[in-house]
Amino acid sequence: MFGCIAAGRLVQTNLQQVDVNKYIFELSDAQSINHIVVFLLGTIPFEPGFAATVHLLWPNKEWQLLGGLSNEKASAIFRLKGTTPSGSNIQPFTTATLGISIEPIEVVQQELATLNTGLSLVKPGSVNVTQVGQMAGRILENLYNYVASFTVQNIPVNSIPVGQLTENGYLSMKSFQTWYENLSRKLASNPNYLNEEKSA
Repeated sequence: MFGCIAAGRLVQTNLQQVDVNKYIFELSDAQSINHIVVFLLGTIPFEPGFAATVHLLWPNKEWQLLGGLSNEKASAIFRLKGTTPSGSNIQPFTTATLGISIEPIEVVQQELATLNTGLSLVKPGSVNVTQVGQMAGRILENLYNYVASFTVQNIPVNSIPVGQLTENGYLSMKSFQTWYENLSRKLASNPNYLNEEKSA
């Protein structure tokens, strides 16, 4: 049902079923893996209303949630480099365990929400192109309003650093970073922030 590929290696075929809805891959020399792709083989889809969470387990540590899979999101790339617990004494050629747990999609969505990374396993028909376009428009409007407050008019062009000239003034690139951090924080605490801002 599942496959995985560690970057630079062959497709792994050592999938083990350890419970009715739980599967694992053993990842040899895991500390040398930068990224891993986990995917549905396409032969057996999830049953309607189900999806899966993907986890990583280092020896003598707790499971770490990496992300999820669904019929609509049948593959995902996860960064493993940097997941080694800080202060750990992971030795060379350590084997880690990649776990896949099939759960009701609501449970999977709740677990993914704890990652605060915007990961989502969208149900078919729950979002259409118009909604995506509207959200993108709100994000761009939020960005424009934010950075516009930082522009400074009437500065000689030859005194403006390269990459910081807008059509009508000077804009510090630091403001883009601050906007991104602020918006990410607001969306993490309130996923409906942009909708509320639009209706205010």
